[in-house]
Amino acid sequence: MAASMCDVFAFCAPQEPPRRAVEIRFVSSGKGKGLFATRAIRKGETIFQEKPLVSSQFQWNALYRYRACDHCLRSLETAEENAQRLSGNAHVVLPYPELCTVRNGLHQQCPRCQVTYCSAECLKAAADQYHRALCLGASRDNPAHPLNKLEEAWRNMHYPPETASIMLMARMVGTIKQVQAQDKDWWMHLFSQFCNKTANEEEEIVHKLLGDKFKGQLDQLRRLFTDALYEERVSRWFTPEGFRSLFALVGTNGQGIGTSSLSQWVHACDALELPPREREQLDSLIDQLYKDIEKVTGEFLNCEGSGLYLLQSCCNHSCVPNAEASFPDNNFILHLTALEDIQPGEVRLALKDSSPHPPFYAVAEIIWSLYATRIKTNIVYCRIPSLGYLSLYLPYSVVPICPPVWLLSLGNLH
Repeated sequence: MAASMCDVFAFCAPQEPPRRAVEIRFVSSGKGKGLFATRAIRKGETIFQEKPLVSSQFQWNALYRYRACDHCLRSLETAEENAQRLSGNAHVVLPYPELCTVRNGLHQQCPRCQVTYCSAECLKAAADQYHRALCLGASRDNPAHPLNKLEEAWRNMHYPPETASIMLMARMVGTIKQVQAQDKDWWMHLFSQFCNKTANEEEEIVHKLLGDKFKGQLDQLRRLFTDALYEERVSRWFTPEGFRSLFALVGTNGQGIGTSSLSQWVHACDALELPPREREQLDSLIDQLYKDIEKVTGEFLNCEGSGLYLLQSCCNHSCVPNAEASFPDNNFILHLTALEDIQPGEVRLALKDSSPHPPFYAVAEIIWSLYATRIKTNIVYCRIPSLGYLSLYLPYSVVPICPPVWLLSLGNLH
């Protein structure tokens, strides 16, 4: 590999701007590492763009026909197809079809298993990194195949709303299986950069993801994971302790990814310069479309998945954020953007979410149950969106796709 063993900027594109803007420092035993600005950063500036080490669409999301590129998670439906499916109305016709960024003619399929990619580039990238080791070939629809049995077991344990993916772990193993011997240590070092937990913390994270029967379920998953994927070079990942650690790593560090071709079309429509009457008609059409979608689909609007981002994982979350993560390219490339002018000092991360604002007690219960191991108090700070930020702690972010958008500001609530 061209990158050095300790290069946390290896997956940034381009690499030089973030190298000149930020650095990693140790903060404390509680927070671990932090991302610090080394120069003044202006509000609205993109601090870095980063690809994940591995990523994967959520299992239920894929099962319910949210068609996404199997590598970068780009939505494969046109904006009109997306609107028709989400609204349950096959007669929806969107104006300005030229604003849709989806190009069906570029889509490619694996010649062996027929999973779909948005482009020849993604097909090659997946094949070169992990897909050759994981490709099911003619067994893609065979429920008895060990990898399909693993996915089915995961779906039966982890229902929507999804926060993690067993296939993220599978692609980590697939990567190790495929790399040359001289590159194995590089990849292992990259995976080791994500924060580690004590045994008790790991158990608590597994508990929150799987529920009260987590011990038996975790062992079942480990056995299926071993049957499908065992690799001698990472044999520790298949032991009870190693699998629990791997599971907790993905549960803690997995960054949520959301993509939507309809969202891209709406944003493009917002940028159109139209006469007032045409603007009013277009806005009315979009508002009614989202009302129809809400009745049929509810809050599940995006192609959703998660990924492991090396540099982004170093950002500490804060109740007073000065940066946010988003996915404006409609794929897995994460953009970290300054929310305000940042002087040299710590970059504190915020997350956006587009779901309807839930009652405070529901938010508190969800956050406490999902992330109790990181919250040191039972106080969850909440304010109505029109009055300010909602300060909570979540393990992953969801990309905004439609109004009303409210901001989740993440904090270590000690």
